[in-house]
Amino acid sequence: MKRYSNTSLIKFIVNKIKHLKPKVIILLLLLIIIFSVIISIILVNNSKQKWVTYAGNNLNENRYPGYKEAIDKLKKEHPNWEFTLFYTKLDWKDVIKNESHSNKNMPLNLVPKSDKYGKDWQCKKDKGKTYDNGNWLCASSKAIEYKMDPRILLNENDIFQLKDLQYAENSTTKEGIMKKTKNTFLEGSSIAEAILKSGKDNNIDPYFIVSRLIQEQGKKGTKLSRGYKYKDKIVYNPFNIAASGNLQSTIINNAAEYAYSNEWFSLEKALLEGVNFINTKYINEKQSTLYLQKFDIIKENTLYNNQYMQNLLAPTSESQILIEQYENSNTLDSNFNFIIPLYENMPKNLTKEPKGE
Repeated sequence: MKRYSNTSLIKFIVNKIKHLKPKVIILLLLLIIIFSVIISIILVNNSKQKWVTYAGNNLNENRYPGYKEAIDKLKKEHPNWEFTLFYTKLDWKDVIKNESHSNKNMPLNLVPKSDKYGKDWQCKKDKGKTYDNGNWLCASSKAIEYKMDPRILLNENDIFQLKDLQYAENSTTKEGIMKKTKNTFLEGSSIAEAILKSGKDNNIDPYFIVSRLIQEQGKKGTKLSRGYKYKDKIVYNPFNIAASGNLQSTIINNAAEYAYSNEWFSLEKALLEGVNFINTKYINEKQSTLYLQKFDIIKENTLYNNQYMQNLLAPTSESQILIEQYENSNTLDSNFNFIIPLYENMPKNLTKEPKGE
């Protein structure tokens, strides 16, 4: 068999092409272009994120270990629940790396400065540097990995971090809202009606609105939820929108300025328009779970940037408030959908919880 060097092979092909008819050459070029386009489309589609309803037999256990058994158990215990597999098409190690703190930027994830969250929870790069009025520390990669591992959430206590927050008919009531908001800054019939209306108008779960407000403001509320005098008006900003800065005075003034510019001069108006803000900026951007609002893993967004809060523990505490409301109103077995993120190259074993002090 005759062998050619690369140069000789190219010359051979060129000589052969020279003897082809023009129509044949054009046809070959068209075939090459079509083939290249098809390959490009395949590559793009393979990298696109997709959402697929879990059917019990459509999850590759070898590629995505540790999911199926837990999902099947939840489905058996709660037949009305549905599960959506969210193929993120993101590599697990890359995600953790991007969520972890670099010295160049403000941390995406913070943990409370507390004895409960010791050195394993804190990143080493900041060497104890505090944020947000000195009450928060940069979260470690170990802590982020633990809180981001979806498989750890596949149990009755944590699954509501993955609940689709869209409005579900017959799962919430005004009475349920009033029961949860009793003895809080949200107490009262008019506030409950505003919460229910804002949920329906924006296709958002009203119980999520309650859990987000209590998570942000505490049961007794803060200056921004009880009414804060700014310039010549009393303003309200219960969702802490635009509440940024490293000093308490700066944080409050920035949030108050935002409320003032939007004429949020009553709690009801601030609630209605604040929910619309969350709907527009997060729910409509496919960040429709507590988990996805904390961790922006949606490729259509600017990855890792559109995150509602820095508090790494927020989805955990907020989901507990949410689940309590369903338990109190006997709607825990409503037709809920849970969105389960799947990452590429996940470790076989579940992530271990970081050690405390």
